Amino acid sequence: MAEQNTRLEVEYGPQADIVTLTDEKILEDKDIRELEQQMQSVIEQSSIKKIVLDFSRVKFMSSAVLGLLIKISRRVYEQDGNLALCGISPKIYEIFKITRLTKIFDIYKDVDSAIEELTERQ
Repeated sequence: MAEQNTRLEVEYGPQADIVTLTDEKILEDKDIRELEQQMQSVIEQSSIKKIVLDFSRVKFMSSAVLGLLIKISRRVYEQDGNLALCGISPKIYEIFKITRLTKIFDIYKDVDSAIEELTERQ
């Protein structure tokens, strides 16, 4: 079942919930606050607490998004869930490397790889 929010497309699946960020640019504080509210709703509605966050449509994002991702991951882990990121462009991946967030987040090439890894963590 797919659900469309303004900033997210959510597909609640049997193995993991796939959250696709729909904005090409995530730069404005207002957009980031909306994204946070919508992600909180997804976390609360997720029955299996395995969430794949797909960045394949995102081309640009502000550093504030990194802070939001840390908040999101904390909320997921507090509920004994797992979070995986995927579809990150090489340019954005460099930001994750420079800030050493590659050590905090599990990052995969695509949705299928992320789901496979999450389901092996049973």
